[in-house]
Amino acid sequence: MKSTLLVLTFIIMTMLSNAQNSKTLYDFKATTIDGLPFDLSTLKGKKVLIVNVASKCGYTPQYAQLEELYKKYSDKNFVIIGFPANNFMGQEPGTNEEIKEFCTIKYQVTFPMMAKISVKGKDIDPLYNWLTSKDQNGVLEAPVKWNFQKFMIDENGHVVDFASPGDKPFDDKIISWIEKK
Repeated sequence: MKSTLLVLTFIIMTMLSNAQNSKTLYDFKATTIDGLPFDLSTLKGKKVLIVNVASKCGYTPQYAQLEELYKKYSDKNFVIIGFPANNFMGQEPGTNEEIKEFCTIKYQVTFPMMAKISVKGKDIDPLYNWLTSKDQNGVLEAPVKWNFQKFMIDENGHVVDFASPGDKPFDDKIISWIEKK
């Protein structure tokens, strides 16, 4: 009887663990920088590069490279989504309106930008909790170290990999992932 109970407990725990790890990008919703709801399930079939961005960071010039990457591959089922975050030394202090104006005027950003969120800590956004935690995404543990960390999501909404903040958007790792069939 005890061994049957142990086996049943193990099966139930495994099922619960697998159910938790079965979440995909498509299970999340966000808010655009203009305050509109954005259902991430609308990205089904696309590779998605999710980047936490900031306007006053040494990596901020990556906006130009991200825009160039977006323009080069957007017709190949690829999209970049920027999530402004003020988690690192106050480097994104602006309002959503100020961030949008900065990105549009200074870098001519056309890829989708979302409303400012938290990418770490007690108030971490649920999407970033999923992106950064192996317990949530089932693939990797990748806490956000700084602004411009990049998460690669496949066409089925699963986390594939990430690139460090210092890795530029045209890094071989990112390009080979985008171009991989």
